[in-house]
Amino acid sequence: DVLVHWPFESFDSVVHFLEQAAQDEDVLAIKQTLYRTSDDSPIVDALIDAARAGKSVTTVIELEARENESSNVQLAKRLEAAGVQILYGLIGLKIHMKATLVVRREDDETVTYTHISTGNYHPSNARIYTDISFFTKDEVIGRDTGKVFNYITSGTLVPTEKIIVAPQHLRQKLCELIETEIANARSGKPAHIFIKINSLTDIQIIDKLYEASDAGVKIDLVVRRHCALRPGVAGMSDNIRVKSIVGRFLEHSRIYLFANGSGIDTDEGLVLFGSPDLMPRNLDERVETLVPVEDPELRHRIVHEIMHANLIDTRQSWQLGESGRYERHPETDGFCAHTWLRDPNVEDIGKIKT
Repeated sequence: DVLVHWPFESFDSVVHFLEQAAQDEDVLAIKQTLYRTSDDSPIVDALIDAARAGKSVTTVIELEARENESSNVQLAKRLEAAGVQILYGLIGLKIHMKATLVVRREDDETVTYTHISTGNYHPSNARIYTDISFFTKDEVIGRDTGKVFNYITSGTLVPTEKIIVAPQHLRQKLCELIETEIANARSGKPAHIFIKINSLTDIQIIDKLYEASDAGVKIDLVVRRHCALRPGVAGMSDNIRVKSIVGRFLEHSRIYLFANGSGIDTDEGLVLFGSPDLMPRNLDERVETLVPVEDPELRHRIVHEIMHANLIDTRQSWQLGESGRYERHPETDGFCAHTWLRDPNVEDIGKIKT
């Protein structure tokens, strides 16, 4: 498994992945979702090259991507003219997942290589948006991703093993994970939730987080945009902290961490990432995916680099108070997550406590 953290590491890894797949004679098929991309994207050029080379290329294009409707229509026409099979998804559901599946012939079997991201396949955005980009050869994740592509085609989702899919299972699974933290807190076990998203407005999830706080679960939320939850309210959300980071880069990655009775930074902790925010439209009206990270080194990066840097940032941070108003963190000359992620040598993050 390989994790690339945009924009601190290059988007070129995705471009090279698809260009090599297009040129490789042993690659049989490529499937990709395109929610947003640029008109001159090398991603699109690679898909066209693959189709012209005789590979089976399928692209899911979301025609209702806000402010990209017209360009996506033109993109679909361009790809279709090159021999790419175009899918427009399911009626009533936006396709918001960001995934690529490459099927390759190796010896006497076929192997799947999967790329899943929290961000769009947009080269320009990848230079200013923070996102997680994940490559894996994991058979189960590859198989699950294939099931989601088939779901987009047929409207029927075969049960997945590792990937959590909206709108079928995501809401229920998140509630179950929060319930587990509640039970662990009441049993005296470590109980901690960290969620980094763009928006939090879903009432059911907010109520579950209030319930978890009341049970003693420590909850840290990094929410870039809308947040309908009120932290720090006595008797309701005493154990919840909410902050927003506004800096050089636009925070876009979605990360979900659960202590799972042991601790977020232990082998038993759950580390997940994907495309969904916690809004009704993401949980009920879009095809979204949440993916577990099992590789110990990558789990460590997400927990000890991304999560920790977000929590200890002071220079770009705004804290949400119980009144519903954001206040700038008073230490505006303190630790800067974006600066440190660009150059870890500027400061020793290990000396700074969460």
